[in-house]
Amino acid sequence: MSFFSQASAKKIEPVKRLQGRVRFPGDKSISHRYALLAALAEGPSEIHFYSAAEDCQSTLNCLERLGVNCRRQGNTVSMEGVGLEGWRAPTRDLDAGNSGSTLRMLSGILAAQPFRSRLVGDASLSRRPMKRIAEPLIRMGAKVHLQPGGLPPVEIEGAKLSPIQYEMPVASAQVKTAVLLAGVFAEGATEVSEPAQTRDHTEIALEWMGATIGRHGRTIRLEGPARLRGQKLYVPGDISSAAFFIAAALMVPGSELVLENVGLNPTRTAMLQWVTDMGGRVKVVNLEMLQGELIGDVRVESSTLQGGEIPREMVPGLIDELPVLAVLGTQTESGLSFHGAEELRVKESDRLAAVAENLRRLGAEVEEFPDGLRVAGRQTLRGASINTYGDHRIAMAFAVAGLIAEGPTVLSESDSVKISFPQFFETLHQVTS
Repeated sequence: MSFFSQASAKKIEPVKRLQGRVRFPGDKSISHRYALLAALAEGPSEIHFYSAAEDCQSTLNCLERLGVNCRRQGNTVSMEGVGLEGWRAPTRDLDAGNSGSTLRMLSGILAAQPFRSRLVGDASLSRRPMKRIAEPLIRMGAKVHLQPGGLPPVEIEGAKLSPIQYEMPVASAQVKTAVLLAGVFAEGATEVSEPAQTRDHTEIALEWMGATIGRHGRTIRLEGPARLRGQKLYVPGDISSAAFFIAAALMVPGSELVLENVGLNPTRTAMLQWVTDMGGRVKVVNLEMLQGELIGDVRVESSTLQGGEIPREMVPGLIDELPVLAVLGTQTESGLSFHGAEELRVKESDRLAAVAENLRRLGAEVEEFPDGLRVAGRQTLRGASINTYGDHRIAMAFAVAGLIAEGPTVLSESDSVKISFPQFFETLHQVTS
């Protein structure tokens, strides 16, 4: 495989196969949560295999401005928790960079603080909606001010919080986490009900670190105030990063990859389920439990996939993987379609529009809906110039497309992969060279 880089553009050539063993960086979602909970805990914590993603560094940067001592050495973060009362008023804005996870989840902690804070982000983050965070936190007693249209910057005046029973109108693990983190400070039981199950890393980690958590159907109950204990924590490999390699290995004939130590939390494995149901040769081995999180190795071989419609109820669990699944859909027998993914309109880019536009650039037949896409199957892709819109998941999805396209594919703003997977192109090169 050959790469050509000029500024932030990258050229990708088609490959004959992918082969080898890959170990992925620490899970981005879990890294955010472990850092926030370690800061809330009493006593020291060590977080091993902390994600190298820029988004996760944004979380550490914000915590340091709030008086939390974070020391990073390689992929290990050592932190001295400040408990519930040790937070310090920031002397300047808290910059979340491109990280919606940082901004939304940290808001839950800031809502309980006896000071004002202001969260800002880059141009992309400043276009992402925050009303869904503000509404429950206001109900709990905080004052939250947004810009016109419900956009960042987010200004929070914390208060003594009251517990609530909150039914989320839209499934969102970040909103759920913000409410639960606010509930850590509130006297009594905070309950969050979600319309569809989302990733449950927050509940698992809260319970592991000493909080009293109850679950009934899709309702999570937390007893506050919750005193958390510092821990030695190990972050599993990021399955959202692994998804691009799973798709690539399935598409490129003669491929066989083993993805090592991948987090296999059941709320994150919808992609594995879907591709297996469609005929993908995917096998999970060496399963073990690590601090409440399931991990294992995933063996993937090139396969003929049937394709079809992704059930609407599966979409929340696939929200990060849908761009690369759309690419994969072009190589299935019957194509791929999905609805219920309007959330993709307000990610780092309008991912539905970006995927549709770039598939058309590659010569693919695609239909765009307000909440989804339909791509035809058994299509031949032709190399083209791809507009990634500075979105890391669009860049990685179309890097995968470039592996099977006829002729070179050139990605704009390929440096955006640093947001979640800085080693993406290096890792891809290792298994295709």
